[in-house]
Amino acid sequence: MIDPTSEVPRWRQAHAILTDRIRDRVYPPGSRVPSVVALSEELGISIPTAQKALRQLREDGLTYTVPGLGSYVAGESTDD
Repeated sequence: MIDPTSEVPRWRQAHAILTDRIRDRVYPPGSRVPSVVALSEELGISIPTAQKALRQLREDGLTYTVPGLGSYVAGESTDD
């Protein structure tokens, strides 16, 4: 997962992992992306690092944020 010895910043490594999960449909369009706390625990990174990775996903247009509800994968929405 995250390689602490890599010269690639941890937020970029986390961003790459999340991007791959979105492209592989581990997180399909319309689904909720794990919270910053969940990502920090899963990937072994700090909360600010997880926030930076999620912010970059949003800037890339891969996710969007609903205030108070979290981040979701952009694209087709689910019918809840």
